[in-house]
Amino acid sequence: MAAKSIHGKAKHENKTKNRILVTSALPYANGPIHIGHLVEYIQTDIYVRFLKLIGRDAIYCCADDTHGTSIELNASKQGITPEELIARSFEEHIEDFENFQIQFDSYYTTNSPENKQYSDRFFHAAKEKGLIYTKEIELTFCEHDKRFLPDRFVKGKCPKCGAEEQYGDVCEKCNSAYATTDLIEPKCVICGKPPIRKKSVHYFFKLSALSDKLEKWLVANKKLQDEVRNFVLNWIKEGLKDWDISRDGPYFGFKIPGEENKYYYVWLDAPIGYIASTWNYASKNKLDAEKDYWKNPDSEIVHFIGKDIIYFHFLFWPALLMAADFNLPSNLVVHGFLKVNGEKMSKSRGTFLTAKDFLSRYGEQGATYLRYYYASNLSRKLSDIDLSFKDFHDRINNELVANIANLGNRSINLLNTNHDSLIGADLDDDFLVNVRKNYDGIKESYLDLDFREAVKRILFVSSLANKYMQDNAPWKLIDSEPEKAHSVVSTAANVVKDLCILIRPILPDYAEKLEKQLSLGGLAWDDLDANIIGHTINKAEIIIRKIDIAEIEKILSHKHGKGGDNMHEKTGMHESGKEGIASFGMLNVKVAEVISVEPHPNADKLYVARINLGSEERQIIAGLRAHYQPEQLVGKKLCVITNLERAKMRGIESQAMLLAGAQEQENGTELVGICYAEKSKPGDQVYVDGIEPDTSGKQVSFKEFQAIELKIAHGRPSYNGKPFKTDVELINVERVKDGAKVR
Repeated sequence: MAAKSIHGKAKHENKTKNRILVTSALPYANGPIHIGHLVEYIQTDIYVRFLKLIGRDAIYCCADDTHGTSIELNASKQGITPEELIARSFEEHIEDFENFQIQFDSYYTTNSPENKQYSDRFFHAAKEKGLIYTKEIELTFCEHDKRFLPDRFVKGKCPKCGAEEQYGDVCEKCNSAYATTDLIEPKCVICGKPPIRKKSVHYFFKLSALSDKLEKWLVANKKLQDEVRNFVLNWIKEGLKDWDISRDGPYFGFKIPGEENKYYYVWLDAPIGYIASTWNYASKNKLDAEKDYWKNPDSEIVHFIGKDIIYFHFLFWPALLMAADFNLPSNLVVHGFLKVNGEKMSKSRGTFLTAKDFLSRYGEQGATYLRYYYASNLSRKLSDIDLSFKDFHDRINNELVANIANLGNRSINLLNTNHDSLIGADLDDDFLVNVRKNYDGIKESYLDLDFREAVKRILFVSSLANKYMQDNAPWKLIDSEPEKAHSVVSTAANVVKDLCILIRPILPDYAEKLEKQLSLGGLAWDDLDANIIGHTINKAEIIIRKIDIAEIEKILSHKHGKGGDNMHEKTGMHESGKEGIASFGMLNVKVAEVISVEPHPNADKLYVARINLGSEERQIIAGLRAHYQPEQLVGKKLCVITNLERAKMRGIESQAMLLAGAQEQENGTELVGICYAEKSKPGDQVYVDGIEPDTSGKQVSFKEFQAIELKIAHGRPSYNGKPFKTDVELINVERVKDGAKVR
C-alpha cells in the first residue's frame, strides 16, 4: 500500500497539552566550555529537539552559574570586577554553544534580579515552615589568606572513602557530601597551607526534616535511573545532615536578607536559576513561569546532570522545591564523565580540549562529528563515555560518512545526472514498508534516552537502503531499464528524506542542508509515512567529508611557530603570544624517583644519582651534597627537566636536571629545598595550567633555562604565579619560602 505523498512543508498539530521544561546543569562562569561539558549539553539538546520534532511542547532553559569565591578571586586576579568577568564568560559560552548547534529557548544568568527575587522567596518560604535556623559552627579558615574557605577552596581526603584530592563539599569517587571540616588532612587550594578552624554563625536548612518526603518521592518516581535512586536512598537511610546555606564574605553572590556580610551559598541560588531562566523565556512568550511550568500540575520538568552533582539535585534541590510548594522534577537524567583515550582529560597529555580547541582541530564539521560520536555512546546508563580518537575517526569515516552521508549524496547525484533531478512517482512500496518498520523502534529509543540504540537503528535503515542501491545498481540500468533505474533511485531518495527526520535531533545542521538538497523544509516526525513523488530536487553537494587523519596528525605534531597546534599555548612562547620569550613551555619536566645517590668522585659539593623516569632510567648530577644526606633523597619523587642539553660535570655526564628551591639566608648561607611529588608516579608530566609542555624532544640550553623565571609562590614552585602540578597533585617544596628561586 502506497503511503500518502507530500510536497514541501507540512503542517502538524501539537498532540498534547502538556508542557515540558528541560534543563542542563548550569556551566560555571569562570572558564571556557570544554568537551566534557558538551556531553551533557549535546545530550539535552538531542532530547529537546526530538520532543519538538514529534510535536511536544518542550523548551530548553539554562543559565550561567555566576556566584562564589572562585569568581571573586579570579576577577580580582585579572583586575576586573566579577560582573565584567561573568559578562565575558557569558558571551564566550553562548558562542561555544552556538558552534556546537545547541539550541536553547532561554539562556540566562544566575546574577539576575529574578534569581535574587526567587532566592529570597524560597528562603522566606522555608523559614516560615520552620525549616531555617542559625547556629554557630566551626569552619575552615586560612590564616595565610585571611579568609574563610568555601567548599571548592579546600582539598583533602574524603572522610567516607579516603579518596585523595577531593574538594570540601562532595567526593567525586563515592559521591558522598560532607562539610569542609570533615576532610582529612585538608589544605587551602589558594596557598597550599593547612587551614585552621574558626567559628561563625551560619544559616541551616533542615534537610533532615524532609527525609520521609524525599524517600517517598524517590520510590514513587519510576522514571529515575535505578542505580542513582538506590544511591540516594542509601544516603537517606544513613541519615541526612542539615544543609549550611550561607557563606561569609568576601563572596560574590546575593546577600541574605537582613545580613551585611553573609550570602546565600551558591548551591542555593544556582538551581533556582532554572526558574529564573524559565521566567526569562515565559516573559518573552506571553506565558507565566509558575502557572505554566513550575506550579502547573500538567507540566513536566526534566533535569540533565552529571554524576558528580547527584546529592545536590536529588536531595537539596527537591527539598527546596518542597519548601516553596513548587513542582518536583518528573525526571533527573544522570550521565557519566568523559574520558579521553581511556583516561581523565589531561592538559599535560593534550587531551583537555575546550570547545574551541576541538573546532580548531576538526574545523567547522567538528561539531557534527562530536554530536554524532556522543550520541552513538549515550544511553540511560551511568557509565562514563570514552572519547577514543581512533574509534572516533573510524566511526565518523565508516558510519556517518560512508553509510549515512554516502546514501544521500549518491542518490541525489544519480537523480541530478540521469533523471533531470526529478523524484518519480513509481516507488518500491514493499521495500519502503519493510524499511519503515524500524521507525517506531527509533522513536522509542529517543524517548528512552537511549541515543546509542537510536544511532544503531538509524545506521541499519541506511544500510538497508545502501544495499538496495547496490543490489539493483541503477547506474547500470539507465540504458536498458530506465524506468526501473528511476524507481530505484527515487525509492532510495525517499529513505534519504526519512533519514533527514530520523537524524535531525542528533545532526540538525546536516539534516537541514540535506533537506535543502531535496528541496524540502520543515519536515517533522509525521512525515515519515509520507512519500515524495513527482518532486524536483536541487543539486547534490557533499555535506560531510571524511576526517583526513593524516592532516590531523600533522596538526598535532606541528607545535612550533605559526603553524603550531592551535589547541594549546604554543610551545616556546610566553602567555602574551610573543615568540622568542623564554617560557615554561620550553621545558619537559617530569616526576622522577631517586634510585641511588653516591658522592661525586671529583667534586665535594655534587652527588651522582640514578633516577627512574617510568619508561627509562637516567643519571643526573645534583649539587645537594651540602644540603641533603643520600638517605634523605633515595625513594623521593623529584621534579627533573628531561630535555636540558646534556653536559659533563667534572667528568661525569648529567642526563637531566633536578629542580630545587634556593634562598639566601641572613647569615649569607644558602638554603636549598627539593621540589617533590608525593602521589604521582615516575614519568608523570609536570606542567602549569594554560601552557603545554614541550614533549617533542627538542633540547634546551642551560642559558635558555636560566632565562625562565621560576619562583616559589604560595608555598609551591611556580611560573608566573601558577603552581607546578601533575594530573593528581600540586608539586611541593621543602625548606624554602615564597620568593625563593627555582633552579
